[in-house]
Amino acid sequence: MSPREKKLSERHTRIMEFLNDFQEKRGYSPSIREIGDFIGVKSTSLVDYYLRQLEDMGYISRDGHVSRSICVLKPAPSAEKKAAATSPMAALREMVSIPLLGRIVASAPIPMPQLSDSSDGYFGPDSSVDVARSMLPVRERPSELFALEVDGDSMIDAMINDGDIVILRPAVEANNGDMVAVWLDDRDETTLKYFYREGNRVRLQPANPTMAPIYIDNPRHLRVMGKVVMVIRQVGLAA
Repeated sequence: MSPREKKLSERHTRIMEFLNDFQEKRGYSPSIREIGDFIGVKSTSLVDYYLRQLEDMGYISRDGHVSRSICVLKPAPSAEKKAAATSPMAALREMVSIPLLGRIVASAPIPMPQLSDSSDGYFGPDSSVDVARSMLPVRERPSELFALEVDGDSMIDAMINDGDIVILRPAVEANNGDMVAVWLDDRDETTLKYFYREGNRVRLQPANPTMAPIYIDNPRHLRVMGKVVMVIRQVGLAA
């Protein structure tokens, strides 16, 4: 073990493990507040102090002018040992299949076709995506989850691009800030957005500065169908 690695405290190690797990599950880095919640530190300045130390030790890099810009350069020693202890066969055994039900629009809402109508772009009844159980949040039960393919770019600042797969937990209610799949009954349309309740109306907020939010004046016309728990990013291959 190098002198730099010996400087890692227990709190440093917990931050590194959280960064690795969070990015593997969601495809982007956590916020400083989310890191603080995980390690039990309320002061964002103190969390920033630990992150600066990890930068100095060469474990991470980040852009101070961009949110969620933490990049893990190398795993903490404990993470390396954990990876070495996991065999390829064990990884295969823990794979779970999640049904891929269709596409969800991440732009302006579009009409919602019937799920059985494969001619409108929906997948067959046996379509699914395989995910390692360890990548899912601990509390999630794979048998209760479903997947949708993202169509559009309104959530690009949340690191969700056109063609990515979102894994969702069925839900009928949402808290402010949840990323949800919603159906708009009065228009028979669907979309993927951040949910915010504002008085007697609901704001569906895109994560794209070029796009305006959608306001639902009558929340009874909106049905929350699922909350996003994980994102599977699709990496394009060079021709």
